[in-house]
Amino acid sequence: MRWTNERKRYKKKVEGKQTVSARARIVDPGAGLLNEERRRAILEILNRESRVLVLDLARRFETSQVTIRKDLETLHAHGLIHRTHGGALPAHERALEDPTLREKEKLHRQEKMRIAEAAAGRVQEGQVVILDSGTTTTEIARALRNFRNLTIVTNAVNIAAELSGTALEVILTGGTLRKNSFSLVGPIAEETLHRLHADLLFLGVDGFDVQYGLSTPNLLEAKVNRVMVEIAKRKVAVCDSSKFGRKSLSLIAPPSALDEVITDHGIPKADARALKKTGIEVTLV
Repeated sequence: MRWTNERKRYKKKVEGKQTVSARARIVDPGAGLLNEERRRAILEILNRESRVLVLDLARRFETSQVTIRKDLETLHAHGLIHRTHGGALPAHERALEDPTLREKEKLHRQEKMRIAEAAAGRVQEGQVVILDSGTTTTEIARALRNFRNLTIVTNAVNIAAELSGTALEVILTGGTLRKNSFSLVGPIAEETLHRLHADLLFLGVDGFDVQYGLSTPNLLEAKVNRVMVEIAKRKVAVCDSSKFGRKSLSLIAPPSALDEVITDHGIPKADARALKKTGIEVTLV
């Protein structure tokens, strides 16, 4: 009788542990039975946001960073993602991809606002500043609205509109309108820029590979950007860290053409080291 009672107590104890374990698997998204579901969700987030960070994913899925790192390593091993320090990027960036300005505005908004604030801190009254087209440079334009004595040169129709009604002098290059980016390109834009000189250029990019250089999907846009680089005394690339490790169709300039890069802390450490090694100032926000 005593042996029977002990067996019953032991069975109850084991069943209790199994019940707790089962509940843990349901509650904890990081548990083993949900690995594939979580990894599919990570891919969906990556496709939607163009970059993922280990810390952010651990918070979203309420699991450990170790678990997320294992997930990313598994996805990387299957060729589904490109593993970077602290996170991951899409495995195969599309060189011809040319999303609209409105599509890009939805991505990495907080990072772009911090970058814009840091960029505005580089500007002094009385300067001539070039703003390339793009969502990050649009945020910079907004950050410059309270200046009193600046000349802004831009090929972006939306940036000119952002600065209308301010005390700033705005020079719009003219040219052929690209509806995707609200930018003006072509010979007219290039000729206008060739007649000017600027103290400072803030250049947004679609791709930033530390070996290949800065790039954009559109050939005409790249030509205009190259002229901007030529006529500016100080050249500053402004881009969130999702742009690193990416190559677009048309090269704008090598990294050596830059004086500074302003980006967020998600930049791969190897890329930051490579840029600093060539004498480029790297500012993380």
